[in-house]
Amino acid sequence: MLTQFLEFLFWLQPAASGGGGGGGGGGGGGGLDAAAGGSSCAMQAGLMALMMVGLYFIMIRPEQKRRKEHDEMLASIRKGTKVRTAGGILGEVVTVNEDEVVLQIAKNVRINILRSNIGTVESVRKAEVDKLKSSSTDDSKKESEAAAKDGA
Repeated sequence: MLTQFLEFLFWLQPAASGGGGGGGGGGGGGGLDAAAGGSSCAMQAGLMALMMVGLYFIMIRPEQKRRKEHDEMLASIRKGTKVRTAGGILGEVVTVNEDEVVLQIAKNVRINILRSNIGTVESVRKAEVDKLKSSSTDDSKKESEAAAKDGA
């Protein structure tokens, strides 16, 4: 596939013309034009390959990582787990099937949703929020202690 892509890039290059202006001296200039055209094509192919590698690391790899984490989270859902759906409904898991989950959202109110529509597990989300809050309070304590030392 890569060789086909490179052949396509070479095909896009304009043909190097050997005809310069004038008599016998024009042939030597044509050889330089052909060499410049070949190196230009190789440079374009290299830049294209570099752009593809960059695109992979910027867009494709992070999405694969998020999808893997989401699949692991869906696999960890058990009865009694509090979850939030992609639509924002908060409920407790009553039963779990292969591709469906039954949530209880209020007393005597149960809904069936697809397992893939579960957005987050609330216990995990709350732990992350608490961790962020504690780190921000630690940072503010350090800043206030530093300000007190500077003022003293």
